Amino acid sequence: MSQQVRHTRVLVVGAGFAGLGMALELTRRGERDFLILEKADAVGGTWRQNVYPGCACDIPSVLYSYSFAPKQDWSSSHAGQPEILGYLSGLTERHGLDDHIEFGTEVAGARWDETDCRWHVFDRTGREFVAQYLVIASGALNVPRIPRIPGAETFAGQAVHSAAWHDDVDVAGKRVAVIGTGASAVQAAPRIAREAASLHVFQRTPAWVLPRRRFRAATAISRRSRLARKAFRAAAYWSAESLAVGLSRYPRLLGVTEARAHRHLRRQVPDADLRAALTPDYRIGCKRILRSDDFYPALTRANTTLVTDPITEIRPDGVVTADGTHREVDVIVYATGFRVAGALNRMQLVGRDGVSLLERWQRGGVRTHLGITVSGLPNAFFLSGPNTGLGHNSVIVMIEAQIAYALDAMRLADASGADALDVRADAQDAFDSVLRERLSRGVWSTGGCASWYLDARGSNHALWPGSSWRYRRRTRRVDAGDFDLLHAA
Repeated sequence: MSQQVRHTRVLVVGAGFAGLGMALELTRRGERDFLILEKADAVGGTWRQNVYPGCACDIPSVLYSYSFAPKQDWSSSHAGQPEILGYLSGLTERHGLDDHIEFGTEVAGARWDETDCRWHVFDRTGREFVAQYLVIASGALNVPRIPRIPGAETFAGQAVHSAAWHDDVDVAGKRVAVIGTGASAVQAAPRIAREAASLHVFQRTPAWVLPRRRFRAATAISRRSRLARKAFRAAAYWSAESLAVGLSRYPRLLGVTEARAHRHLRRQVPDADLRAALTPDYRIGCKRILRSDDFYPALTRANTTLVTDPITEIRPDGVVTADGTHREVDVIVYATGFRVAGALNRMQLVGRDGVSLLERWQRGGVRTHLGITVSGLPNAFFLSGPNTGLGHNSVIVMIEAQIAYALDAMRLADASGADALDVRADAQDAFDSVLRERLSRGVWSTGGCASWYLDARGSNHALWPGSSWRYRRRTRRVDAGDFDLLHAA
C-alpha cells in the first residue's frame, strides 16, 4: 500500500534559525500553508546540536534574535546555548509552529517536475511531499569534520566531536586531549581544564583572539526599556559592521584590530614562549576571529599543555606527535569544525532538464544569485547559502534579508500569474563575476593563511565580501528582469 503524498505551498527543510525565521515570517503574513521537515526531534539546528561545555554566542546577544521577534531579557551580553535554544523553542510554541513541523524527517532528495511546476521531495523512508516552493534552510555547517589520523579507530577511551557532545562524556579527573583551537575549542577548553586532571590542547595554527565586549550596563538597561534595546542593537550592529571595510577591501586597516589582539595576548599570557606559540603569522580576519576572555588563562594553568607538534598517530591509550612524544589520555575531544555545505552534499536536488545541483556546480563551479537562488532550480531558495556567511557581524541579519527576498520572489510569481520563476543564467553569472572579483581583494584571499573559508581550489564559497547592510539593500526587492517566469503545462 503506497504512502499518502502530502501537498503544501511552501516546504522548508530545517528547523534552525533560518527555517524557523521563514516560518515566522510566513505566519506574520497570514500564510499557513507551509510545512517544515526537520531530521531531529526538536527545533534549534546548531543550537540544539552543539551542547559542549561553554557553548555560547560569540557576538552580542542583542544581535542574536530576529529583529521582528526580539528577545527582551537576555541574561548576559553573550548568551549561552541553553538560553538561545530556549528562545527558539519559545517562539515555536508561542506561534504554533509545532503544528507545521514533521520531526524525525530527513530529506533524501527533491526533484523538480516541469509539467506541474512543483517540487517533489522525498525523505529517507520514501515518503513524498509536493510543494510549489522549496526553502533549503539546513545550514552550511552541520556535518562534523573529523580528521583522518592513523590509529584513531583503535583509541580505547572516549572520543567525541564537539558538535556531538552528549551527557555520557565525562572529563572530571580525566586526562583529556582537545584537538583544535578554533571557535568551539576556545569555548570548551576553559571549562574542561577546570574539571580535568590534565588537558593537552593540540594546535595546528594559532588563532587571533579578541576580548569579549561585555556591555553589562547596556544589557541590563535593555531588559527594562524597548527604546534602549533598539538603541543597543543598532549600536552593536554598526560597531561590528565597521570591521567589514578592512576584511573585504582594505586589509591593511586591520592593523588596529591586530594591535588589540596582541595586547589581549600580552596581558593574559606572561610566558614569552607560550605567547610566541599563540601568535599568528597571518593577517587577522584571514581565519575566523575568535573572542574569549578565558581561553588564554586556561592555557596558563598548571594542568594544561599547549602542543604545537603535528599529530602523527593515535594509539589505544593516547596521542603521538611528530617529535615522538606519546601523551596518554582518557578522552579525546575533536574540536575540528564542519564539512562546508555538508547537508547539501547529502541531498540530491534535481532541477530542470534532470540536472542535479551538484552536477551544475561540478561543471561550472559553485554559482548562485545572491546566495539564494540557483539557475535551473526554479522556486528553490537557499537560506545561509554559499557566500552569505559573515566574518564580522550577526548571520541573523543575512538570514532575515534572504527570507525577505524569497518571499518577494513568491509575491512576484503570484502577481505575474506564473507558477514558478527561475533565475536567469546571465544574471547569475553577472553576480558571480562581481562576487569573485571582490573576494579576491579580501583578507581571506590575501591574508596569508589557509582556512575552511577556501575550498581545495582556493575558492571562497563561505563569506559575503562586504557589508551586511549592502547585502540587505541588494536583496530588499527582487528584480523581475533577473528571472524567467514559468507556467505549468
